[in-house]
Amino acid sequence: MASPEILVVGGGPAGSSAALWLARAGHDVTLVEAKEYPRDKTCGDGLTPRAILQLLDMGFDFDSPAFHRVTGLRSYAGDDLMIELEWPQHSKFPDWGGIIRRRDLDQQVAAIAGKEGVKVLQRTTATPVIEDGRVVAVDLASDGETERVTPRITVIADGSQNRFGREIGVTRRKDYPLGLAARGYWASPRSKDPFMESQLDLRDPTGATMPGYGWVFPLGDGTVNVGVGLLSTFTRWKDVNTSRMLDDYVATAPDHWELSEEPLGKPMGGKLIMSFSRGPLVGPNWIVVGDAAGAINPWNGEGISYAYETGRIAAGYVSQAIAADDPGLLHRYPQHLQDEFGLYYKMARIFVKAIGRPTIMRTLAHTGLRNRPLMEWTLKVMANLLDEDEKGIGERAYDALSGIVRALPVK
Repeated sequence: MASPEILVVGGGPAGSSAALWLARAGHDVTLVEAKEYPRDKTCGDGLTPRAILQLLDMGFDFDSPAFHRVTGLRSYAGDDLMIELEWPQHSKFPDWGGIIRRRDLDQQVAAIAGKEGVKVLQRTTATPVIEDGRVVAVDLASDGETERVTPRITVIADGSQNRFGREIGVTRRKDYPLGLAARGYWASPRSKDPFMESQLDLRDPTGATMPGYGWVFPLGDGTVNVGVGLLSTFTRWKDVNTSRMLDDYVATAPDHWELSEEPLGKPMGGKLIMSFSRGPLVGPNWIVVGDAAGAINPWNGEGISYAYETGRIAAGYVSQAIAADDPGLLHRYPQHLQDEFGLYYKMARIFVKAIGRPTIMRTLAHTGLRNRPLMEWTLKVMANLLDEDEKGIGERAYDALSGIVRALPVK
């Protein structure tokens, strides 16, 4: 095939977003996906208002039977404390979210990109040919045959595994937090519940404290996504088996879900690469987006919206670089991310250090759930939904969090 102007490696949220926005800008784009749609991913399947805004702009069909609309978040601290919070009113973001399986979401967004003119190649693996840090060619392998293409710019959106990115020297900062997660699907008669649900005080069946957090996200079709997450800042996190942790959470999940005795299929687990911990994010003619860039929000483990957003931001700089015939313009992308997310993610890194001990997280959760105004503000912060006139608190909140961490016995 003829070499595309732009090659996007990876057909998840970040890759499909970048490809879609580049195609809308009039560029010749090929997107390659190693697997075949629909394919499963380790994901909570939850969409906050940030993700909904991106999908609205893309032209996503929210009338799809696979999509379940939710109005907010229900949080528990053990069995005795519960609060329900609706998504806040905002000048930019909608006041609703949703749940949809990643196998359905990614397939539908890739299809939107295809309608915009993106050439979507499935069951195709990409291997870079590198000279002096530059991607001079990419070998595309499919059905036992390999073809070499020479795109002007390559967008790397190959997810948390980042195989393509690692080959060109993209690495992870190990002093930044990462997460581990496991999730599965269970049948539930409450699958049309209008709230996402989180558990902030995890206990095993004996009542012992477990590190991390749990969730139940209703899918509206008779099933729910049930999962657990664990941060690397927790004591002895490397010794935790997330599959066993998930089993313990399911055994103690609220009775109102009436979960089926067995999961619907085998649960999955994986790493959550957070806080833009990967780099470099730009090379002579390549740019990294989404999970491949470590874009997941450390406050709440949300990755889908930041994949869409980084894909869209990167597409803007790729388009500028091609229009000006100046690949150097790609180097404005990391500063854009710093300006947009730098302080927010810095605050998050301090916060996840502060909750690195389960007893501290449990104390904060039990205190917070007794204070609705505090929890409403916390939801805005953790979902990155502060309005423009509220963002001035960022520096003050950062200073306060720094003081808290210095005062706590956290290693």
